[in-house]
Amino acid sequence: MNRFRLSAGAIDGEAEKRALTAESAGACVCFEGWVRNANDGRDVRRLDYQAFESLALSEGERILVEATQRFGLCAASAVHRTGSLGIGDLAVWVGVSAGHRDAAFAACRWIIDEIKQHVPIWKNEHYADGESGWLHP
Repeated sequence: MNRFRLSAGAIDGEAEKRALTAESAGACVCFEGWVRNANDGRDVRRLDYQAFESLALSEGERILVEATQRFGLCAASAVHRTGSLGIGDLAVWVGVSAGHRDAAFAACRWIIDEIKQHVPIWKNEHYADGESGWLHP
């Protein structure tokens, strides 16, 4: 089971994790990316995420399929928020299940790095001084 999606609402990490269950899985690794209150020495108040939805969904799915093949995963899933998020909100969730922990750790790291690199999602950081700036890794 592979699933990449965008969500305008809060991500339920526990529900996402339960969906990775497989009888052949001996390991599950999950990553949660939260909105923090500072970036590059500037105080951040909130983030706004926008995505090129159709391309983001197809690219995200491609990444999960490649990870499943590359690392021999039982399942992989990722959810990225869109819209306005406050400090502490869950912005991105990635999870995998695999037969062994080494593959699970490596795959989870690889997936989040690929999402950040290739999925067309942009964030607008809103700073304490009233300025804002669009970022895309």
